[in-house]
Amino acid sequence: MSVQTVSPSDVVASRSGARPIRLIDVRTPAEFRSIHAEGATLVPLDRFDPGVLEGAEGGDDVPTYLICGSGARARTAAEKCVAAGLKNIAVVEGGTSAWEAAGFPVVRGRGAISMERQVRIVAGSLVVAGVLLGWFVHRAFFGLSAFVGAGLVFAGVTDTCGMALVLARMPWNQAGPEPAGDGCGPAAKAVSS
Repeated sequence: MSVQTVSPSDVVASRSGARPIRLIDVRTPAEFRSIHAEGATLVPLDRFDPGVLEGAEGGDDVPTYLICGSGARARTAAEKCVAAGLKNIAVVEGGTSAWEAAGFPVVRGRGAISMERQVRIVAGSLVVAGVLLGWFVHRAFFGLSAFVGAGLVFAGVTDTCGMALVLARMPWNQAGPEPAGDGCGPAAKAVSS
C-alpha cells in the first residue's frame, strides 16, 4: 500500500467536519517551536512509534495527518505506520511550508535553523575541511570529502539522511520548553476544530 498525500486545504476541510483528526508534526522540537501548523502535536521522527496511534483515543478510525518541513520526514513516518498496518494515515503535501503559504494558521515561536539547512552547513563544512586538510596536511583527508559526497548521493537516492538523524539528536534541536498547549504530550490525542 502506498502512502497517501493530501493538501493543507484537505486537512483544514477535515478539521471543519464533525469528526476529530490528528495532525502530527514529526520535525525536531526546535523546528516545531520556530513555526508549526496550529493544532499540530509534536512527535519527532526519531521518537515516532506507530504503536502509539493504535492505542490512542479513536485508534486507527481517527484520520492521522503527518506533517514536517517539506514532506520527506512525514513520508518516512507514514511508511512506518503503513508497515505497522495502520490505514488512516496521510502526509500533508509540502509540509509546514505549504501550510503557511496557503495562509492557514500557524504558531510562531523562537526561530531555529531548519534541518535541511543544518545538513547543508555541516556537509559543506566537512567537504571544505577535507579539501583543506588534504591539500595542506595529508592527501588521505580528501577521503573525508569523498565520504560526505557519497553520503549526500545516498541520501538523495534513498530519501534517508543519516546526518539529519544525528543532527536531530543534538542539544540545540532538543532544548527548551514547548509552547503551551502543543508539545510532546499525548501525541495521539484527537484534535477537532
